[in-house]
Amino acid sequence: MTNPLPGIPGLAEAVCLMNEAERRNPGPWHAHSIFVARAAELIASHHPNLDPSTAYILGYLHDIGRREGVTDLRHTLDGYRYLSGLGFPGAARICRTHSFPVKHVLAGSGQWDCSPEEVNGVQKFLDGVEYTDYDRLIQLCDALALPTGFCPVEKRLLDVALRRGVNAYSVEKWQAFIKIREDFDRAIGRPVYSLLPGVVENTFGFDPAGF
Repeated sequence: MTNPLPGIPGLAEAVCLMNEAERRNPGPWHAHSIFVARAAELIASHHPNLDPSTAYILGYLHDIGRREGVTDLRHTLDGYRYLSGLGFPGAARICRTHSFPVKHVLAGSGQWDCSPEEVNGVQKFLDGVEYTDYDRLIQLCDALALPTGFCPVEKRLLDVALRRGVNAYSVEKWQAFIKIREDFDRAIGRPVYSLLPGVVENTFGFDPAGF
């Protein structure tokens, strides 16, 4: 297993950071983050190059920028700044990359509630970074988790589109998410959905064991 990302807090510290963040800005984003973390851990446990503990922490902290309040794409920048300031550049990186399977600031879901200079800075960052398996893993897991549990990528993408709208990059972004899922299916030798407990129940609203 490899861990190419320096500067990641331990689990106990990550839990403290997230507990404080939830107190500052309670909301469904926290439950979503727990499911993202769990999906990342489960998938990483079957991947030859990923560490499950690292994956869990990165997934858990990916939306910590929401500690600053109810914001849109600004949460990616706030999370990056917050974790960078604490000395965790690896986790900070994920705060920026998780929303951009397509490396363009306009491909994010929602609106940029930042200054033009800040948005340009994010674009420069995306232009200069090469995505790792951890970046792609958290991008995928962000698209596998609702606040209520695991779901197929397509359901999560529809949920986001209905709440935040679509733009000229939406189809390209959806295709990118599906390709990432297919890549991880091949890397772990099985469908990622087979690792996610409750995915059928959460997606369709019933227990298949009862039929």
